[in-house]
Amino acid sequence: ALQITGLIFGGVGMVGTLAATVMPQWRVSAYIDANIVVFETIWEGLWMDCISQLGIRLQCKFYDSVLALPPPLEAFRALMCIAVVLSIISFLMAIVGVKYTHRTKEDPQGISIFILAAGVAFLLTGILVLIPVSWTGGSIIRDFYDPKVPTPLKRELGAALFVGWVSTALLITAGAMYCSF
Repeated sequence: ALQITGLIFGGVGMVGTLAATVMPQWRVSAYIDANIVVFETIWEGLWMDCISQLGIRLQCKFYDSVLALPPPLEAFRALMCIAVVLSIISFLMAIVGVKYTHRTKEDPQGISIFILAAGVAFLLTGILVLIPVSWTGGSIIRDFYDPKVPTPLKRELGAALFVGWVSTALLITAGAMYCSF
């Protein structure tokens, strides 16, 4: 039962990692002070910027040049891509580990090397997702309360960050379950 629960947590964490990577809602425009222009919402993600007008029309534009991106964004893209690949590998190792765990009289717990490898990989994936998501969240909060940042440039935490944090929790929980097994 513990292995299946870890597999479910790892699978949901894997899907959440993929979703957080492709979602454009990492930074969302904030409506504060005298800013009453509420018919446009600006989303900034790892791969594109989007503008939603009254929730009816959505225009998205991929970033033109990889070389023109700020270095933190390049690093976050790389970390999230590595996390997606590692989460898929972790999930496949967990499936193999659950399927081929052998219980014998000499080894009643039937520990599989795939279970341990999947646990370590899930833990590593959780850490890889946590870094860019928390870093982005911290910079949004810092800029929001900084009086030097103009009001139209202030952003709020987007849905992708929350998906990333939940995915991190699930991946680390799955990793801890498999490592303790």
